[in-house]
Amino acid sequence: MAETVSPKSKVLRNCVMAFLVGGAICALGQALTTLFLSFDLPEKTAKAFVSISLIALSAIMTGLKVYDKIAKHAGAGTLVPITGFANSIVSPAMEFKSEGYIMGIGAKMFSIAGPVLVYGTCASIIYGLILFLFKMY
Repeated sequence: MAETVSPKSKVLRNCVMAFLVGGAICALGQALTTLFLSFDLPEKTAKAFVSISLIALSAIMTGLKVYDKIAKHAGAGTLVPITGFANSIVSPAMEFKSEGYIMGIGAKMFSIAGPVLVYGTCASIIYGLILFLFKMY
């Protein structure tokens, strides 16, 4: 009964939009890399500036409520790791800012991204210890 009432999924359209928007974000990252390298920066520094720029742009767009409008149409395409992660931290902070800086922004900022940070950090420590103990480097 639920299947008859539910709207049909537009799988092909969703895939194409995710591909286009995700590709556009990656192309922006590549363009920024080329731009920063044109300033004769070392490659490692240029790539760090690209990460910082993409995080800042994503956070600003989330604060201005533009990122959510793009995500509404792009779907999974906005989940490109660095921009999606920045959005997942800024969104709860914006939502709970009325509760104050400590209990609102501070407590809720990592409600979505927190588990990713915790498990990522724990996994890297465990893998590092395994490599250290077995000297597999």
